Amino acid sequence: MPSRLRTIALWLLAVFFILAGLNHFLSPGPYLGMMPAYLPWHRELILMSGAAEMVGGMAILVPRLRVAAGWGLIALLLAVFPANLHVALHGWEGVQIPAWVLWARLPVQGLFLAWVWWTCIGRDATR
Repeated sequence: MPSRLRTIALWLLAVFFILAGLNHFLSPGPYLGMMPAYLPWHRELILMSGAAEMVGGMAILVPRLRVAAGWGLIALLLAVFPANLHVALHGWEGVQIPAWVLWARLPVQGLFLAWVWWTCIGRDATR
């Protein structure tokens, strides 16, 4: 059963990252509203992170690439954390979301980190 559960979790994770990455291209506006002013090239960073999400989501489905893709997705989640913190602190320009939801998104990233670790990197993940 744990193997089946891990396989289902892996596929759900892949679909999530692929669709989330695709959304960066289809609807970049909300992501632009998240970008801290101190970062350069907002649109380019959004497109790069979207591409990284899609590639990572696809790569975790390839057993030979799974561990490397998992590490890449963990790095990506850590890299976008400052934008999520910025949104929690200053609001999300152009998006009406209650402040508590913006703060609740921060620990959710920790859950995604654990999800990536469990399905891609942790012991028995590549079996």
